[in-house]
Amino acid sequence: MEGVEVDGGDAVLSPLAKWKDEISRTFRYYLDRSAPYTFRRWLGTLTAASIYMLRVYYGRGFYVISYGVGTYILNLLIGFLSPKVDPELEASEGASLPPKDNDEFRPFVRRLPEFLFWYATTKAFIVAFLMTFCSIFDVPVFWPILLCYWIFLFVLTMKRQITHMIRYKYDPFNIGKKKHTGNKSD
Repeated sequence: MEGVEVDGGDAVLSPLAKWKDEISRTFRYYLDRSAPYTFRRWLGTLTAASIYMLRVYYGRGFYVISYGVGTYILNLLIGFLSPKVDPELEASEGASLPPKDNDEFRPFVRRLPEFLFWYATTKAFIVAFLMTFCSIFDVPVFWPILLCYWIFLFVLTMKRQITHMIRYKYDPFNIGKKKHTGNKSD
């Protein structure tokens, strides 16, 4: 086991392992405390993304990194918009989403929760920003081709996802059960 010294049967953590554990615990503590502040978290991510984009724009390079980050975030977005249990796979097992409006309400459960989506997106921009300081990642490419290919990939992927959402009648942006507003003819 890493960082463990056995002394008479007792396990003792080395100073480096203690320090690593302390840093990890402190990071997790502040990460957990940030969970309720959705707007502030996404504002921080937008700031990190803006700093990264300015670095790429003024550095006039690192387009392959940008393409990789864009593709990774597109993959995260698909997980965010997809249900945890895919109705196509579940239909073959017999259970499915309620076919009628008056059936039992089942909340939409995402495959990738919002907090993990935010965390992975922020981490991607920070890692990409750090990668811009290594010249080995500045591969010379014709960036308009990468941009066109990414837009094409985005459109096809979103078309498929939206078609899936319409077919199985789920709304990933719906928050809670619809409330009855009463008789409007009064």
